[in-house]
Amino acid sequence: MSEKDYVDNYEDMTSFTLTEEQEASLLDKQTECSFMWTNSKGEPIGVIMNYVWRKERFWLTATRNRARVPAIEARPRVALTISSRGTTIPLCQALTYKGTAILHDDAETNQWMNTELANVLRPHDASQAAAFAEFLGASEGRVVIEVVPDMKISFNTEPLFKNSPAGPSPSYLG
Repeated sequence: MSEKDYVDNYEDMTSFTLTEEQEASLLDKQTECSFMWTNSKGEPIGVIMNYVWRKERFWLTATRNRARVPAIEARPRVALTISSRGTTIPLCQALTYKGTAILHDDAETNQWMNTELANVLRPHDASQAAAFAEFLGASEGRVVIEVVPDMKISFNTEPLFKNSPAGPSPSYLG
């Protein structure tokens, strides 16, 4: 093992990143994220939201009565974080993105998003997915939040634990 492969402290984590394949897998397997924006006082705030990853962008939905919608209109810079927790990925993986949010309130984008989200959240039952999409579509003032990412941070515990003095994690050992 070379010196650069050995971890003797946890000070510099910049080399423990996801591969493109791992990133794609995490984006595909996870359905929720921590979505963050700033309020009118410039304070950060975040909530857990479901998302879909399509067209190299994040797509989320909310109703206009949620505080995040006018905040995004005033300050469209947002961030979101995705973790592998709750997925079939055995090791801790995480992604954080910064980007610009675009709000859509047209019927076509809403219908597309409602269908995409329903299919992601109800993948094994087409009738449940259709009912959920219809339920989303019935809510007044629903908007779609499109996030165009322009910065990413990824983290992968696999290479970190593989050569750690603490030893590989049980998940890595299989």
